[in-house]
Amino acid sequence: MTQERITMTQRGYDKLAETLHHLKTVRREQISEYMGIAIADGDLRESAAYDEARMQQSENEARIAEIENQLERAEIIEGDASKGAGLGAKIRVRDEKGNERQFELVGTYEVDVPRGRVSDASPFGQALAGKREGDKVTVQLPKGTANFEVLSVDYD
Repeated sequence: MTQERITMTQRGYDKLAETLHHLKTVRREQISEYMGIAIADGDLRESAAYDEARMQQSENEARIAEIENQLERAEIIEGDASKGAGLGAKIRVRDEKGNERQFELVGTYEVDVPRGRVSDASPFGQALAGKREGDKVTVQLPKGTANFEVLSVDYD
């Protein structure tokens, strides 16, 4: 069975790998210690602490499996400035009111809208894809359409 590939930046892949390492080493150890304390307290049938530790262990293992699956399916996309805005591009735009903002196009699992990291699969990300400095962009947003001018497209 072939699973769909997940496109992401190298930075997104590295962050997921770092999270996985933390969950497998630090978090597993913390849960193990907590479980040991709960076991030492006595009767496990009535131990809320033991039940809590088991729940944390289950959640941690589920998150580990999820991240391992994402990393297996990951496809790192390197930006290519000659093709305009794409995954990993930092795009500075100006709206109709003259306000400037910067966005970074990232994979779906890397989105952080408050920090300007928008998915390449979102309507805004799709509208910016392939655009170059000076291009005009019209984006359908939940509150209506918005027009932008692309001021710059940079890759780090």
